[in-house]
Amino acid sequence: MEGNAKDLVLALEGLEREKNIKREDILKTVEDALVSALRKNLGKTAQISAKIDVENGSIKAFQTLQVVEIVSNPETEINVEDAKQHLKNPKPGDTVTLTVDVKDFSRIAAQIAKQVLIQKVRGIERENFYKEYKPREGEVVTGSVRRFSDRDIIVDLGKVEAIFPYCEQIRKERYTTGSRIKAVITKVLSPTDLAEVTDDPTLGRYKSAAYRLDKGQRGPYIILSRANGKFLEELFKVEVPEIGEGIVEIKKVQRDPGFHAKVIVSSTDSKIDPVGTCVGMRGIRIHAVMNELSGERIDLIHYTEDISTLLMNAISPAKANSVKILSATEKRAVIYVPDDQLAIALGKDWQNIKMASRLTGWDLDVKSEIQKARAEKTATENIQRLFADVEGVGPKMAEILQKAGFSSVEQLASATTEHLSAVQGIGDKTAEKIIEGAKKYLADKAAQAAQTQPEAANAQEN
Repeated sequence: MEGNAKDLVLALEGLEREKNIKREDILKTVEDALVSALRKNLGKTAQISAKIDVENGSIKAFQTLQVVEIVSNPETEINVEDAKQHLKNPKPGDTVTLTVDVKDFSRIAAQIAKQVLIQKVRGIERENFYKEYKPREGEVVTGSVRRFSDRDIIVDLGKVEAIFPYCEQIRKERYTTGSRIKAVITKVLSPTDLAEVTDDPTLGRYKSAAYRLDKGQRGPYIILSRANGKFLEELFKVEVPEIGEGIVEIKKVQRDPGFHAKVIVSSTDSKIDPVGTCVGMRGIRIHAVMNELSGERIDLIHYTEDISTLLMNAISPAKANSVKILSATEKRAVIYVPDDQLAIALGKDWQNIKMASRLTGWDLDVKSEIQKARAEKTATENIQRLFADVEGVGPKMAEILQKAGFSSVEQLASATTEHLSAVQGIGDKTAEKIIEGAKKYLADKAAQAAQTQPEAANAQEN
């Protein structure tokens, strides 16, 4: 058995080199396998231990029994009389350690040891792969198409297989068995990670793709992506050295994979134009990235702290004239563009403005100058009609008030005579009459509303 043990140790050393598994882990695995196999012969509850001596290549196994008066479980107990063969003066409560002859392993027991060893080595190997690839999330790798699982693709990375889910593919691309794929490692998941996935829709899709794999793999599940914004970032890092040096920074990416992307870039050096740097001489840099992404069109947007300028830049390639912030807290704004730029700003199926909204985090709307003029004219007419209903205000006076900046009856009612009479064309008496008329208008409206409420309540009850 000693020669066989030495051969085993040599085999384990080879396994250590091939599988990158520590010898201590392999020896522990073999010892556990021996224990598992011995329990098939000696009983499931038997207290067994095994030890492999690397120095001389010997394998030893031991069974521990407790000395008792009457044996109720022969797998773990020995009576006093039998214990005398191993101890001088045994008494209940003592323990006896017996050496188990490993030569007596049956063929079945040896096979069990082999199976357990294979399973545990695979487990250690999977754990090592997880530890190796988990820190590599965000790294671009190249592999070959091994096989297809529904619409998902299994990619051979050399040591392990990775999953290239349909949701992370560029729709216009087609793949065949053996073709090369460059992608970013977006996630590395263990079986435990997958089991804990609940509400995250993206991880839910990864989970579905992983479960369609061969159940025997049991992780790690390496998820690849060509649709992720991180993939575009990593491609730019390769083509633009200034990004790797930290001179140019990619602030945010938004993609419609294979068709359109928007990238906000900034520079730490005021002398360097981040957009021009990423484009490169005659567009060589950006074209290299676009070609890798199947011709995906990329809009580079210069970052600025001024939110109005940033919002106008975000609708590139359209040129904007101005922006109106509707609500800074709710992040709503309207961007005004020349009439011939409206279609470009919106994009096909509103793709451009939608991407600009997702990129900036603002709810954006786009209007042409004609639409702006029409809206302003309508608003002006509405205000003038409203003022004309106030006692003491005629159509001409309504126009004067509107041009002076007044936009509501409430503003007129709260104005002072001095303030109102400062408007050209309005004297003190006229100002007083307008203010009184505005207050009367609001009082009449309030009384009308108070009268309407009980009537509406009665109608509802009936």
